[in-house]
Amino acid sequence: MSRLRLLIVLAAAPLALATPAAWGQATPPTGPVQQPASTPAPTNPAPGYPAQTPKPGALYRSGPSGRYLLGGTWLFRFDTGDKGVEEGWQRNASTAGWSRVTVPNAWNATDSSAQSFAGGAGFYRKDFKLPTNSKRYAWVVRFESVNYRSKVWLNGRPLGTNRGAYLPFELRLPAGLLRRGLTNRLVIRVDNRRHPTDFPPSNLNAKGQPTGGWWNYGGLLREAYLRRIDRIDFSTVQVQPFLPCTACTATVRFRVTVRNYSDHPQRVRLTTTFGTRRLSLGTAAVGPKRFATFVRSLRVPHPRLWSVDAPNLYNVRLAATAGKQQVARYFLRTGIRSIKLIDGHILLNGKLLNVRGVGYHEDDPKLGFAINNQIRDQQLRWIKDLGATIIRSHYPLAPYTMERADQLGILLWSEIPVYAVRTKYLKQRLVRELAAKELRDNILINGNHPSILVWSIGNELSARPGPVQGYYIQRAVKTAHELDPTRPVGLAVAGYPAAGCQSEYAPLDVIGINDYFGWYPGPNGQIADRTLLPDYLNSVHACYPKKAIFVSEFGAEANRDGPVEEKGTYEFQNDFISYHLNVYNSLPWLNGAIYWAIQEFRVRPDWDGGDPHPNPPIHEKGLISFSGVPKPAYALMQKAYLATQQLKAFRAARK
Repeated sequence: MSRLRLLIVLAAAPLALATPAAWGQATPPTGPVQQPASTPAPTNPAPGYPAQTPKPGALYRSGPSGRYLLGGTWLFRFDTGDKGVEEGWQRNASTAGWSRVTVPNAWNATDSSAQSFAGGAGFYRKDFKLPTNSKRYAWVVRFESVNYRSKVWLNGRPLGTNRGAYLPFELRLPAGLLRRGLTNRLVIRVDNRRHPTDFPPSNLNAKGQPTGGWWNYGGLLREAYLRRIDRIDFSTVQVQPFLPCTACTATVRFRVTVRNYSDHPQRVRLTTTFGTRRLSLGTAAVGPKRFATFVRSLRVPHPRLWSVDAPNLYNVRLAATAGKQQVARYFLRTGIRSIKLIDGHILLNGKLLNVRGVGYHEDDPKLGFAINNQIRDQQLRWIKDLGATIIRSHYPLAPYTMERADQLGILLWSEIPVYAVRTKYLKQRLVRELAAKELRDNILINGNHPSILVWSIGNELSARPGPVQGYYIQRAVKTAHELDPTRPVGLAVAGYPAAGCQSEYAPLDVIGINDYFGWYPGPNGQIADRTLLPDYLNSVHACYPKKAIFVSEFGAEANRDGPVEEKGTYEFQNDFISYHLNVYNSLPWLNGAIYWAIQEFRVRPDWDGGDPHPNPPIHEKGLISFSGVPKPAYALMQKAYLATQQLKAFRAARK
């Protein structure tokens, strides 16, 4: 008989409820529905706009029951700053001045102007009727990713605000504002003008030009949902596997927080299945508007392990019962695997990693960031066919992408967009608190994906950290380890020899080196000579012998045929890749290397990327063009990746 451990904690609020406008978990197990094609720009007028009733369904599987996709036609208009106009359309059903769009939507998807990159503000509107008029249910609206500042109204009354992108936020629709059986009007104002304290920040370079690592798309960049709640809602669900050794019995730890949405106390019982195993998570009395956290562990003998070469997954189903009625369900798929750091090596299920991978940005020439699942599937096919076993992005990827990575056996370097934040801004307490919240939300929302290998707390902060960055690193690593002790925590840094050893990196488990030796000159030309790369990487290993070192970026722009010695040619790109891969193959302590990136994407209006003949705003280091055509380097890298042993026995590797 399995040994089970139970702990129930009553709390005022769970970890996931950071603010009223940013909480919750993923969505229902009702199966995917067809994703609407995004409209790239709001151009069509909107005469006559009947209210629609959302249909049940989801674009990804994991999460609670009762989700309805807010798809179909939305309305959009830019913010003119006229408060009288704003108050007028909040009160009446007029569609004058509005254009029809579909969501997800980036309003500047095809606008590559400097004004577009700088950002602006616009309103999205959805007129809808509730799927059921029963007063038994509470309702929540969920936005998967909105860039960047949001303010939401229901029927002319403000609901709340949110700040940030790439992670979902939810708002409750108050019963007193809902019009049951009638038309409800949901309006969200989106402002994508960036500040130096945002993630990623908007700064100016020495020429007074805006900087940024990727294009500043504005809008509802991922889908939106209504969620129906029958008294009890799943707030956070964490299912964490612990595997002492590959032949050992695994322990799966459940930590589940539920919220009582009703005005009356509820006696709540939670049950779950893990694969074919059934167990009770316990029973608790939950007061009105209160929370309860259930913690329990389950032992799994002879587990089917998740790995890149065998991505075995377990179905997990949870059910909440209030009285004698089942009131909520939750579904997810997860895997059992161990990730350990030993003597500077990351071991996946006891095997040493030597991964090869690619960077990834969600972008499309017509849709911008607001891509659909068909585009995601194509990009994942390219990645899988390449022989890559890890993806890195500068922000949490779409839930569908992460689910597919779980299924395909592709590891994820999951990073929050604390990208190139200047020390004078990181010094501000509010900025550090927002960064900590971003990390915390990423772990609580996405932590059930077995494909996630590393929690990354940022990218290319100052190469000489100092006490401010040191404080941030220390607190961020501590937070990540407390929330998820099963994974290492890392940071990606620009690779410069002059940086030397940094004591501020001591709390980190993983250090990613962004290697552009032989492409960019770097400060005072210190990385212009690519032959300095082997000595530099060995010096990094000497500084941090117990940490797992990755090359988190390397790449060269290419947009034409030409001499091998000319930057920007396909021939130069091929030679650059071959040289760097040969260096990586010579370093037995290296944990892996990630090429930046699989496909081209937009960066900023003045982007040149080090190419003497650039094509701004396109980042052209990609192995595949923005229009979807593989470059010669794709085949070169495919041959190299497929020939690399990316998992090998640890003992043999140490001999």
